[in-house]
This record gives sequence, C-alpha cells and structure tokens, in this order.
Amino acid sequence: MPFDSRDLPALGAANPARPTDRRLIAGWLFVVAAMLLVMVVLGGVTRLTGSGLSIMEWAPFSGSLPPLSGAEWDRLFALYRTIPQFTLLHPDLDLGGFKDLFWLEWVHRLWGRLIALAFFGPLGWLWLTGRIDRRLARNLLWLLAIGVAQGAIGWFMVASGFLPAATAVSPYRLAVHLVLALVIYAAVLWIGLGVLTPVARAEPAARRVRPLAIGVTALIAITIVAGAFVAGLHAGLTYNTFPLMDGRLVPAGIAELSPILRNVTENIATVQFDHRVLATLTLLAAIAVGVTAVAGRGLSADIRWRGAAVTLAVGLQYGLGVATLLAVVPIGLAATHQLMALLALTSAVVLLHRLRGAR
Repeated sequence: MPFDSRDLPALGAANPARPTDRRLIAGWLFVVAAMLLVMVVLGGVTRLTGSGLSIMEWAPFSGSLPPLSGAEWDRLFALYRTIPQFTLLHPDLDLGGFKDLFWLEWVHRLWGRLIALAFFGPLGWLWLTGRIDRRLARNLLWLLAIGVAQGAIGWFMVASGFLPAATAVSPYRLAVHLVLALVIYAAVLWIGLGVLTPVARAEPAARRVRPLAIGVTALIAITIVAGAFVAGLHAGLTYNTFPLMDGRLVPAGIAELSPILRNVTENIATVQFDHRVLATLTLLAAIAVGVTAVAGRGLSADIRWRGAAVTLAVGLQYGLGVATLLAVVPIGLAATHQLMALLALTSAVVLLHRLRGAR
C-alpha cells in the first residue's frame, strides 16, 4: 500500500540538508492543493446548475479545445437534446442557454487538465534535478495515478445522468467521486506539510488533543460525504426549517424504505436528518478540540491557534449550512458552504499533522 499509517510522519521527507528545496516542493504542493480545492467547488457549482451533463463526450485530449464553429455547437446541442435532463427539465432551452451550461462544465474539465499539468510537469523536473528522494517521488506518482483514475470516475459519474429517466447523476457515483477528491486533497496537503516540517516535535501535553483531532477530522470527512447524498437527492430543497423538520425533531417516514439501510442513502428525510446530526456532532467535537487546545497546559502557541482555527472553521460551516437550508439552497450560498467544508477539513488536517509527534 502506498500510504501506510506508520509512515505518515515521514511521508514527503525531502533532503533535510536542503531547506530551500523543501520550501520549493512544499510551495508547489500547496499550490496543487489550492487548485484541487477550487476544483471541488467548481464541481459543486456544475451540479447545482445542472451543467455537468451538458458535455456528453469524454475526450481527455481533444476536449481541451472548446467548439470552434457553429456546426460543432449545433452537433453538441443536438446530443444534449437526446438526454432526459433536456426533455424532462429543460425542453424550452435554446442554444444560448445550452452554451451557458456548456461553458461552466468545460471550465470544470479544463481546470482538471490544468491540475494534471501543474502536478506532472514540476514533479518530473524536481525528480530529474535530484530535489526529491525516491520515496517521495513514489508516493507522488501514486497520487498522480489516483488523480488519473479520478478523471475516469468523474466520467463514470456523469454517464449515470444519461440513463433513461435520469435527470441528474447517481448519488452513489457522486459520493465516490467526492470521496476520492477528498483523499487526493488531504494527501497532497499532508505530504506538503511533511516536506515543510519533516521532523515531528514530541510534546507529551499534546497527547490529550490528538484523539480529539483525529475524531473531528473523521467527522468532518464523513459529514462532507453525507452532504454528497443530500446534494445528489436534492434533499436540501425540502424540510427548509431548522432545527425542526416539518415540525418534528425526527421527521416522519425516516425508515419507510426496505431494506432499512436504503434509507441512509435514498430517503430524502433520512439523508437530510443524518447530515444534520453529523454536522451537530462535528460542531461539538470541534468545540471540544478548541477548548482542549486553548485551555490546555503545556501546549505550544501553534497548537493552540490550530485548535482554535478548527473550532472557528467548523462553526462557520455549521452556520453556512443552516443559512443555505433556510434560503432553499441558492447557488452562491451553497457553493460557499461547500468551500467552507473544504476549509474546515484543511484546518483539521493541519492540526492533526502538527500533533503527529504526540503519539
């Protein structure tokens, strides 16, 4: 396996005698991580606007160029008019409206290609010039392979929206696509942090913070994945009150599907309820992290502010989630909610990385 948990403190270890190289490599990885963050938000916007199904061809290379003639625009629009999303949701859409959908999805895919170039090009140069060791290069190549697989999974997800009677992509495929995006983003961020600070500082006092940091990181990730099912089922468009759902703390019909596990991913009431509960648990865990880090004795200042940052990020995300729900999911607010989810995950990963010497 490329990522053994026992190797995490040393992942990304560059030559400690060359701090300039470490800063160069870490800076490059942080730029890639920032691009990945933008990519996830762009993906959310394409889903919110329904533009993800506007490009019905997967052309990794030739698709880099947009349509260059009126005939090509007509051909692509004709393809789009054959799918259920057009016939059931947008039967009156004209070519101008189609172009609006197309350009957003095209930018989304182009950004993915730019990420591949931003990752592969510098990686080759750094390796050939001896600025990274073999172990780091191997793990980065694994990440590159996972990134390529993510592109294929993205198309697998989009193709589910072309099936008969489908007007959106499969929530299950959407969740898989999002999970892999989170894994890639967190791994790039973690490795970049490891390159920047390859030696973990041992702080016995930090041992009481680390389990809480692990817990809040896991909860943030799980809540984001639960949010993928909320998005996939458009569950945010119902039960637009808080904290009650249709006047009840636990909504009616929460277990109406059979077998019962289907409710977790296919029942709108259950999916939204689960997301609310997970978000609340995450907020409570983030508060515990912040209080323990800030009020704890013997902790360094950087651990204290990292713990406080987790509490702040999760608190803002919780507020954004409630506001998005009450406003019935406006695109701008929903996109900000998704961005803040990634920033909350970032704050937790940064804290957890700092605590890796507290085991």
